[in-house]
Amino acid sequence: MVTIAVILTCFNRKAKTLQCLDHLYKQSGIGTQFKFDVYLVDDGSTDGTGEAVKKSFREVNIIQGNGNLYWNGGMHLAWKTAVATKHHDFYLWINDDTFIFPNATQEVLECYAAAGQEAIICGSTCTEKTREFSYGGRTKQDKIILPNGQLQECHIMNGNFVLISDEITKSVGIIDPIFPHAMGDHDYGLRAIKKGFKIFITRDYIGYCELHDKIANWCNPAVPLKKRIKALYSPLGNHPNQFFIYENRHYGFFRAAFHYLTIHLRVLIPGLWKQ
Repeated sequence: MVTIAVILTCFNRKAKTLQCLDHLYKQSGIGTQFKFDVYLVDDGSTDGTGEAVKKSFREVNIIQGNGNLYWNGGMHLAWKTAVATKHHDFYLWINDDTFIFPNATQEVLECYAAAGQEAIICGSTCTEKTREFSYGGRTKQDKIILPNGQLQECHIMNGNFVLISDEITKSVGIIDPIFPHAMGDHDYGLRAIKKGFKIFITRDYIGYCELHDKIANWCNPAVPLKKRIKALYSPLGNHPNQFFIYENRHYGFFRAAFHYLTIHLRVLIPGLWKQ
């Protein structure tokens, strides 16, 4: 039987985290085709998330964070713990605001088998009401790739629901903690591509996840300058130093330097950009 380490992180989203886990444990094939070991980082939640998970899902391995891990840091800790605990055939990322369909795990495993090679499988998600694409894979030109019933290769992946084999983990490593919140999923996919692996999106949507398309505070003209600067340099912002590391690593120094300057210009004069 295939063993899968499910890794996720949470902070003060008790209802969503419980709903996410409920969908996870209702997967078709669980206990017959595969089994889960779930590693959840509770990064200092004050709404009782950890306690509620412990009560409803006793088998979940809860790892306490220090309250400063955010998404990427929490995923790093969960993955690091899973690797150190025991051998798993696969590692499965899931966001706690992603509610997967009953066949989601079977779908990513079937896509992995259909790829015929070591490959990352990125699950595509949609909005619940309109079935509009929300997260998944994009081309090198940053164009959305919609599921069409076939395996399709992508260049950039979102980390909402991603299957990564033990072989790829051994070759590429785990998610880089240098990025506190964002960019770690994009970075990991590009690191894997540099190692010669491919990324495919699922043939169909694997679940619901709503879009987070609100204008960021750091580039919102309605937000005062002082607050824009603070938001820019917060772990949840488009931190220019971390963005520089990401772009320099994957796209070269000149592009990274150019965007380092334009990010600061945009925080000063956000009205120059279309929102």
